[in-house]
Amino acid sequence: METAATIRDYMGAFVVGIHGAEEFARAFDDANDPYQSIMTKAIADRFAEAFAEMLHFRARVTWGYEKPGDFTSEQLIKENYRGIRPAPGYPAQPDHTEKTTLFRLLNAKQRIGVELTESYAMWPGSSVSGLYFSHPDAYYFGVAKVERDQVEDYARRKGMAIREVERWLGPILNYTPVPEKAGS
Repeated sequence: METAATIRDYMGAFVVGIHGAEEFARAFDDANDPYQSIMTKAIADRFAEAFAEMLHFRARVTWGYEKPGDFTSEQLIKENYRGIRPAPGYPAQPDHTEKTTLFRLLNAKQRIGVELTESYAMWPGSSVSGLYFSHPDAYYFGVAKVERDQVEDYARRKGMAIREVERWLGPILNYTPVPEKAGS
C-alpha cells in the first residue's frame, strides 16, 4: 500500500508555442477570407493544446506510472489519468504574473521564442504554458474570493505593490479596492 512517504511525486513545467500561424492567417485576411483566417488560428490553438497534452503524456510515462496504451482515446480526452496540468490565469492559478517565473525558469523566450506581453498574454497567440503535477490525489480546484489581508500578505511575499496585486487578482477579490486619489 502506498503511503505519503512512499508515493513518488513529480512536478514539471512547460511552455509551447505554434509559430507562423498569425502570418499565415494574415494572408487570408489580406485576401478578404476571414473564415480561413479564423480556422487557421483555431487549428494553431488546438495544436498548441495537443502538444502540451503530448508533453504531459511523456512526463507521465517518464515518471513511471503510465505506459503507452494504458488509456483509450476517450479516457485521455476525459483526463482520466493521474495528475493535473494547471495554468496561470485559470481558476486553480489565477495570477497571470506567475508566468514570468515560469518563463524565466524555462528560458522560454531564448529557447523557443515564446514571449510575454506587458499584459502577460503569450506571443505567438497560439501558445500554452503551465505546470504538471503527478500526485495521485492532485485535482483541479478554483481559488475562492480573497480578502484584503490575503492580498496584503501575497503582495508582501511577491515583493509587489498591493495595487498591482489587486489589478491582477481583480476577478477574485472579495472587496472593492480603494481608488487612488487624483494627483497621488
